[in-house]
Amino acid sequence: MKIIRLDDVQIFVRTADAGSFSEAARQLNIAPGVASASVQRLERTLDTRLFTRSTRSMQLSEAGERYLPHARAMIDAREQGEQALADGRSALSGPLRLSMPSDCGRNVLLPWLDEFQHEHPGLSLHLRMSDRPADLIRQPLDAVVRYGTLADSSLLALPLASHNRRALCAAPAYLERHGTPIKLDDLRRHNCLRYVWSEQIYDRWRFTLPGGDRTVAVTGNRVSDDADAVRRWSVAGEGVVYKSRLDLIDDLKAGRLVELLPHTHCEPAPLHLICAHRSRLTPAISQLHAFLRERCAALLASHPPQDEIG
Repeated sequence: MKIIRLDDVQIFVRTADAGSFSEAARQLNIAPGVASASVQRLERTLDTRLFTRSTRSMQLSEAGERYLPHARAMIDAREQGEQALADGRSALSGPLRLSMPSDCGRNVLLPWLDEFQHEHPGLSLHLRMSDRPADLIRQPLDAVVRYGTLADSSLLALPLASHNRRALCAAPAYLERHGTPIKLDDLRRHNCLRYVWSEQIYDRWRFTLPGGDRTVAVTGNRVSDDADAVRRWSVAGEGVVYKSRLDLIDDLKAGRLVELLPHTHCEPAPLHLICAHRSRLTPAISQLHAFLRERCAALLASHPPQDEIG
């Protein structure tokens, strides 16, 4: 098998752009004879003529025209590979400005971000924890962590936990006092703990039942604009909570909360790391994405839903 030398491909591309061996050689700081010999070697390897030459001019042959875009792609791929290696070798540094939900941020992500910064001490973390949606365009942020599907298709969403769902839960003490809801309609007589998202109270809980999607309007005596407070109320036995299973998993593992519905009956709640544009996908964001995605997968796998076991 004949091996194509990338240096020969690069000289061919430069010659095609320059229109002559002498000009390509000047740009590459090599002798014209070296450029000519390089292209001739590539032609022998490909077993075709890439240029038609005369005493006064040279131009791409038909085969050369067909080969040129592929040659450019080979050179681009080499440059991208070299850049990827350089990015990997270079230490991450500078500010990393992130926004994330209150409960997930404090109780799930914060210890992981500590670990990530310890691995990359050149980074400085700037964290915004809020259940109000952040504006990536107007606010000085590198990325945001958010649940749900992405409404603005111009943003770049990097999946962290694609198959995460909400979980309908209550503390054992609450269930002992008020009974366990058997049907979704039973939620209407239970104290449902609600939180505010984007200036609206999340009081219409959506479920994905085998017979179709169902929405239940719920009420209760406690509302907060901090979902961490709502989770703490549920653990304290104050009512029923319906939020991301990723946020509740430590409470479920410890028995502080009990799941009341099969996992597949609860609304999807995919978690993403979101950037304003692909151009904002820096080495720090790329590595953070891979790091957090691995941690999310491990946490969810540590306590799978009962209806997924076996």
